[in-house]
Amino acid sequence: MRPSHVRAVLEREFQAAIDGVHTPVMLWGPPGVGKSRIAADVARSNGVELIDIRLSQMEPTDLRGIPFRDGDRVEWSVPSLLPDAQRHGARGILFLDEITSAPPTVTAAAYQLILDRKLGEYSIPAGWAIFSAGNRYGDRGVTYVMPAPLANRFTHYEIEPHLDDWVEWAHGAGMDWRLIAFLRFRPDLLFEFDPARNPVAFPSPRSWEYAHRALVKFAELPHLLLEALQACVGPASGVEFMAFLDHMNDMPDIEAISRGESLEMPARLDIQYGVATALVRRAQRVTGSEEAVASMRHILRYARQFPQQELGVMLVTDMHRTIGQPLYALPEFKDWAQSVSELLLFDRALPG
Repeated sequence: MRPSHVRAVLEREFQAAIDGVHTPVMLWGPPGVGKSRIAADVARSNGVELIDIRLSQMEPTDLRGIPFRDGDRVEWSVPSLLPDAQRHGARGILFLDEITSAPPTVTAAAYQLILDRKLGEYSIPAGWAIFSAGNRYGDRGVTYVMPAPLANRFTHYEIEPHLDDWVEWAHGAGMDWRLIAFLRFRPDLLFEFDPARNPVAFPSPRSWEYAHRALVKFAELPHLLLEALQACVGPASGVEFMAFLDHMNDMPDIEAISRGESLEMPARLDIQYGVATALVRRAQRVTGSEEAVASMRHILRYARQFPQQELGVMLVTDMHRTIGQPLYALPEFKDWAQSVSELLLFDRALPG
């Protein structure tokens, strides 16, 4: 399932917690696809706290609490890390991460917490949703087979990387536009992991975010940049991305294109991808300013100039995801859509 659909499921499950119809959710996926980030984004968008418990680092008593004597009885202390309405709020998300890496003694302690929303005298507040995540058995992580009684306590969703979802997130997060352009040009490198080879560094949504950080940190140390990129995404992907960066030095004037002063179209396909992505970032940057409408109109005109219509569709689709509905109101949008109507009819590239 693509990340945006998983996000929608978690949003609905979070809202369902207050209605008493929430079901705990288990997210499966290879390392680096963004399982934890999706859960954190849901908490952030709803303004609630997320309690992230890494079960692989827990002991059974960390969940169950430590016994203590109270007269002739033995009571159990409630761990402070578990949700408490007074301390953490009436609503929130309990995220049990790395559950497939936790030893059986720990997952056994989590059974009652997940199914009955309680442990002994402790109860999870009614407005709290329970999400969990773990790697698949074939991903060469430290994993245990999930026992059937525990698996039956969840609904299960498997996350697969999806470039459109990642691009939308990357523009919103301010990722380097050259990195976004590269992955538009080489979409197969968004995620490339072969567990049989057991690589140390490999391309994934997480490691491309690290590559963005490397671009920031080593911008003034170009002699170290290649090694830094390879340390993030692996030797082959690092070399290919570095070559792409070098080609971006031949970009036409993006500001002139967005002002309608130029229609220069580079001959190289990789640079065309760079131009399309840079124009999306330009439109995003001026959103809400006096020049926003004029800039969008010029960019829409330019989108019709690409030798491959698919690149124009990519540009306008990404701009729509970044800017939203105001794009539809422009007469240039209608002109552009009519010029690629046959392509849109078959590809259904733009949202409805």
